[in-house]
This record gives sequence, structure tokens and C-alpha cells, in this order.
Amino acid sequence: MIGMNSYLNAYVDRRMDAIVDEWDLATKADLSDFTTRLAALEQEIPRLKAFDHTAADKLTELENRAGQLKGRI
Repeated sequence: MIGMNSYLNAYVDRRMDAIVDEWDLATKADLSDFTTRLAALEQEIPRLKAFDHTAADKLTELENRAGQLKGRI
């Protein structure tokens, strides 16, 4: 069994980059600035909420105008 373990360990060592890519695993480099990236995303939330409300209001306005135009035709 020791031979099989060393064979598997060597295989995983050789193929580690491919395994990380294939399984979409996080690496230390990916996680090193995780809190910074998360903080940046959290700062965007209020701006995106405001945009969502503005876009919804504009869409409602456009739907009302389209309804008025339909009534005229």
C-alpha cells in the first residue's frame, strides 16, 4: 500500500495546477486579498441599490408612456 500512496502523492504533485484549474479551487494567492475585494464589493452595494431604484422608476415611466401612446393609436 505504501507504493500506491507514494505513486498517488507523486501524481497529485505533478498534476496539482491542472487539478486546481479543473476543480476551480481557491489558492493562497486568491485568498490573500479576499477581505480587500470583499470590502470593495460591499461599498458598491448602496450605489447598485440606488441604480436599481432609478432604473425601476424609469422603466415604470416608460411603460406609462407606452400605454398612453397605445391609447392614442
